[in-house]
Amino acid sequence: MNENEANFAPVSIPEAQRMVDEWIRTIGVRYFSELTNLAILTEEVGELARIMARTYGDQSFKKSDLGKNLGEEMADVLWVLICLANQTGVDMNKAFLESMEKKTKRDKDRHQNNSKLK
Repeated sequence: MNENEANFAPVSIPEAQRMVDEWIRTIGVRYFSELTNLAILTEEVGELARIMARTYGDQSFKKSDLGKNLGEEMADVLWVLICLANQTGVDMNKAFLESMEKKTKRDKDRHQNNSKLK
């Protein structure tokens, strides 16, 4: 663990939603509209995809890509997703747990029996 990592405590999903909401209300003035945030989310996912394609795919880095941080790009996606959840009244903790339960029930045997994964 490096020096910077030691300064960060884990954050729960509800705490992350609260932190983003507090930041928006005190520093960001207000949330962008839901549709604007959806467009921003798409843009952030595109930036993440660009770094993934250059780091793990076949594309080479361009000068403009150098210095981009994969973790920062993922955090940007998470930030906007949390904004959308806050704006639309979605409890991300509950939604995540329900999604895990759904996937576990639905895919209990599916991946274990997938010869492509073995």
